[in-house]
Amino acid sequence: MKKLGFVIINYNDYESTKILLDNIKDYKAINKIVIVDNNSTDNSFNKLKKLEDKNIEIIKNNNRSYASGLNKGSKYLINDYKELNIIFSNSDIIIKDEETLKKLNSNLKENIGVLAPTINTHGVISKGWPIPTVGKEILFNIPLISRYYRNKYLNYEEGYYKDNIMKVDVVSGCFFLVNSKALEEINFFDENTKLYYEENILSKKLEKTKYYEAVELDTEIIHNHSVTIDKNITNINKYKILKESQRYYVINYLKYNKFNLFLLDFTNKLSLIILYIRKLFK
Repeated sequence: MKKLGFVIINYNDYESTKILLDNIKDYKAINKIVIVDNNSTDNSFNKLKKLEDKNIEIIKNNNRSYASGLNKGSKYLINDYKELNIIFSNSDIIIKDEETLKKLNSNLKENIGVLAPTINTHGVISKGWPIPTVGKEILFNIPLISRYYRNKYLNYEEGYYKDNIMKVDVVSGCFFLVNSKALEEINFFDENTKLYYEENILSKKLEKTKYYEAVELDTEIIHNHSVTIDKNITNINKYKILKESQRYYVINYLKYNKFNLFLLDFTNKLSLIILYIRKLFK
């Protein structure tokens, strides 16, 4: 079985990161844990530094891009181990037991470049999703009906999942494993997004290789969604960052035309206006 590294990105959230670290620090299946502090503005880095030991490294990243933090952590591990499987995890994750990690690590083989468990987010189960077209990205921006279209187009039909390990276009970015060789082949994560769409971009980059993404239905982790983000970013700023990433992704990774881009920008602005109006009347 390959060596296993574990990368956690921290930004102003020592408490959640410490809880996850306490969850996993004694797992023998993990060879090294790397916590990347993404230039926190509080005292997170100094607090985390006190937790270092032979299997836990705390490093600082001066660029707050989430993808940049992922790259910093993965390159640190690859420099130590040359070839390994790497878990990338949000800090707001709960792992039930060590067997979950052992099973995932043992099943990341052959041409699987990315493998994820099922993700339980407040009772909603994610098992990967099809990559959306530009048209669907536009539909996701339309106020009031966007949730309907997300539920319709960001799920495979239940009959799709016939085996324990199933190929999917995209897995959730909150927790997944990557084959380090696949990561090197695609030249790591695209650092041009600040936050969001990293998983879609990863999927599009892997399309050009022999590797594919898959989900393992027998394993599950719990995601306490948005704990970290909501502590540090307001809803409006979060939405702006999301849509900046969406626009970058559409322009650089999907086939689009000028009319598509106009509709994307128009629906983004319309949704932002509605957010401002809602805030005024709260």
